[in-house]
Amino acid sequence: MRYRHLGSTGMEVSVHCLGTMMFGAVGNPDHDDCVRIIHAALDEGVNFIDTADMYSAGESEQIVGKALRGRRDDVVLATKVHFQMGEGRNRSGNSRRWILKAVDESLARLGTDWIDLYQVHRPDHHTDIEETLSVLTDLVRAGKIRAFGCSTFPAEQIVAAHHVAQSRALGRFRTEQPPYSILARGIEASVLPVCHSLRMGVLVWSPLAFGFLSGKFRKGRPVDMSTGRPALRPGQFDPELAENAAKLDAVEKLVELAESIGCSLPELAIAFAVAHPAVTSAIIGPRTMDQLQAALKGAALTLDDATLDRIDEIVAPGTNLYQPNAAFASPSLTDLSLRRRPISARAAA
Repeated sequence: MRYRHLGSTGMEVSVHCLGTMMFGAVGNPDHDDCVRIIHAALDEGVNFIDTADMYSAGESEQIVGKALRGRRDDVVLATKVHFQMGEGRNRSGNSRRWILKAVDESLARLGTDWIDLYQVHRPDHHTDIEETLSVLTDLVRAGKIRAFGCSTFPAEQIVAAHHVAQSRALGRFRTEQPPYSILARGIEASVLPVCHSLRMGVLVWSPLAFGFLSGKFRKGRPVDMSTGRPALRPGQFDPELAENAAKLDAVEKLVELAESIGCSLPELAIAFAVAHPAVTSAIIGPRTMDQLQAALKGAALTLDDATLDRIDEIVAPGTNLYQPNAAFASPSLTDLSLRRRPISARAAA
């Protein structure tokens, strides 16, 4: 396993990061099995683990905490805050009030005194970014976290946050965690260049494009829409939709390319994600031991220029064949009141 510096944090992390979203009720409810998977990843040289408070309502953090007993010092541990946790108001978002409470709850579930990388899971359009950066800076000074980052932020908000941090003498986002795959290359146009220029580490999620690059979903084959991810997000898997048909067409070409260089489609997909010079690590999120082993099998795969050129022909650089998880959705587009003046004020005269 190779290691890269995580932006300007000074920490070295494995090029594969173990994602734990599938550990717990949402994916694998067997805690002992999940612990074995984590230990197997560590034994293979993975030293970077990413989780979040909202994964299975905190259960994922609890599992990670169990697995790291006695091995905590060897791991760069990342978790996230933002989404609703439990019932009631003020239990979500990026406010000082919630972050101060959420970080203590995560520390308790993880069974640790510190978090190496604490990430804001999504932008919060109701909280001033200065407030968020201020409380995160305080947490670094208190020793509860070592560094902090953002996740699924558009380029302009990353730049704005950096400017606020610089002008207010606050700590800044040291990492970004965006969606990135062969089928969703939109971040190549702005997010990745911005992160590179700001010396931010980048850990990308969904390099298998929500399973489309796993080889499970192929053109002409029926999709069981009643279980798994198709049941959760039917719009992303219904082969009758033009967007999904385009993904399936690309998959067929990518399968052919993978076979021509002697690797599997998932191996090709993950190797592509870590070949970009702005990407530090790719998050692999196994549910089973077999899925972990399959992901790690391609760790040594090097894609030459000819292979990357062929990928560019199949999916052009900077192109999204789908919008990954509504990433970068902004109220400025979705809230009509923010892009339409009252009808009485729309005319010029």
